Amino acid sequence: MRIPGSTVALFASAAALAVALGGCKPPPQGADGKPQYPVHFDTPSARPHTTTRAALFSRGDSGTGVRELQARLRQVEWLNDGPTGEYDDLTEQAVSGFQGKRGLPRTGRVDHVTWQRLLAMTHRPGQWELYLMGGQPAAPPDPRCLTGRVLCVSKTSRTLRWMIDGRTLTTVSVRFGSQYTPTREGVFSIYWKSRHHVSTLYDSPMPYAMFFSGGQAIHYSYDFAAHGYAGGSHGCVNVRDEGAIASLFAQVRNGDRVVVYR
Repeated sequence: MRIPGSTVALFASAAALAVALGGCKPPPQGADGKPQYPVHFDTPSARPHTTTRAALFSRGDSGTGVRELQARLRQVEWLNDGPTGEYDDLTEQAVSGFQGKRGLPRTGRVDHVTWQRLLAMTHRPGQWELYLMGGQPAAPPDPRCLTGRVLCVSKTSRTLRWMIDGRTLTTVSVRFGSQYTPTREGVFSIYWKSRHHVSTLYDSPMPYAMFFSGGQAIHYSYDFAAHGYAGGSHGCVNVRDEGAIASLFAQVRNGDRVVVYR
């Protein structure tokens, strides 16, 4: 069937108008004349690179993209910590292990190939996976924390604020007791500090222990540092950042208040 020349011209004009309006923009062409399509990454902060081995994420990075990476690594049981949003040594080790298991170079850095393999094995993490497993922003301080010297501990956000006269000086991630040995809630006072304490009940180390209620204390936890929120305490408030708890131990005095709240 022969199409009249006027009809062909009309179709050509319509196509040109669509392109001009952005309705059907043709893809750019390469040297071989074939269409070239951009690559899209399924992560908030990843961006295209000129090589598939360029790092999307590596140690020292931070942000929502790193938090998503950590949540996905948790899904495949290569990371117990966080998500924290900080690409630390534990994240680097988890990425290296994931890569080695799948025959990829153990760089500890997330390149395009590693990221695509992880995407294929996981689902997009929701709010719970990104934040409520730890590392989320600190909850607003309880009103009882706004005067004096207070260790303000939120069970909801799993954080501890060190506050003086309503001003937050330090914030650290913490974990609490299990279902059968819960951390007590209420207002307490530090009554004893023990730098190299060892539990007589459980024969476990409790460095930088600051006791506030019976045998319950705020202290550094080797297990928390190694395994994150996969475990729990026997009622104590565990801190995983040894440098932070060492600094707190030096500042906190006997008689300073502790507020533990939901």
